[in-house]
Amino acid sequence: MNPTPRRLRRPRLAGALLVLALVLPAPAMAAGGAAAAVAWWVWPLALFVACFLMGIVAVPAGIGGGTLFVPLIGGFFPFHLDFVRGAGLMVALASALAAAPMLLRGGLASLRLALPLALLASASSIAGALLGLALPVQIVQTALGLIVLGIVALMLSARKSEFPKVARPDRLSAALHMHGIFVDGASGRQVEWQVHRTPLGLVVFLAIGVLAGMFGIGAGWANVPALNLLMGAPLKVSAGTSGLVLSLVDSSAAWVYVNRGAVLPMIAVPSVIGMMLGARIGARLLDVLKGSVIRKLVIALLLFAGLRALLKGLGLWA
Repeated sequence: MNPTPRRLRRPRLAGALLVLALVLPAPAMAAGGAAAAVAWWVWPLALFVACFLMGIVAVPAGIGGGTLFVPLIGGFFPFHLDFVRGAGLMVALASALAAAPMLLRGGLASLRLALPLALLASASSIAGALLGLALPVQIVQTALGLIVLGIVALMLSARKSEFPKVARPDRLSAALHMHGIFVDGASGRQVEWQVHRTPLGLVVFLAIGVLAGMFGIGAGWANVPALNLLMGAPLKVSAGTSGLVLSLVDSSAAWVYVNRGAVLPMIAVPSVIGMMLGARIGARLLDVLKGSVIRKLVIALLLFAGLRALLKGLGLWA
């Protein structure tokens, strides 16, 4: 059985599908006959293990769990893309919330920096979520593949600065007190930071919110370059603050998917639990690991997943 969810506007229909997802075995969501032969508990267990590993990698890379979750799970698990995107926002939200307390205590995340940017991005993410659910799945799948490959190109070409030099903050960042101090665990030195180009950063985060809601991938892949390269925040502060931005942006977009019935507990629950546990380990690794190590692994995973999503959307790889 292969349910292809239409835009679920009726609460009764959405509720019925959620009940069926819990009562029927996982093959009800399978894309082909081969998946139907697999025991129902295999897919939730596989989701838990996969998301646990993703959480460990995603936090140090500052990209959010959803950036890895949607292309990998959508490409290699037998679930409809609408359900994967809905769960992807929940996963990104869970990983961000799990890591946030540690990042804030260590000074690797800044609420003053995150809140103004997240406010605009969360508003635009609602529009992105509505747009993504209105488009045909093949178009979204193809666009997802192109976006993920674009992320890979961005990560390869961007020369991230560990400690950017900001001569002086702009008026807006000074008024909002966007500055701080953190202790770098790798070098042991205390680092003072401040940001600039804040008005341009606000505009960029509006666009980031649309992409986050449309593809259900969060937007850590865009948050970190915007904070680090554009606004001049240190790389570790950018990665940590990206998680705070994700927690607000994804919570806004996720409600659209919940309201349309595109969040199934059998997919979302094991994914969220695995991601939260992995993210707690990843938050500890952020302070001691070199970003280059995690970055290479993430690039390899995204390149493979992006090609898979693109070929699947074009009908070249079923």
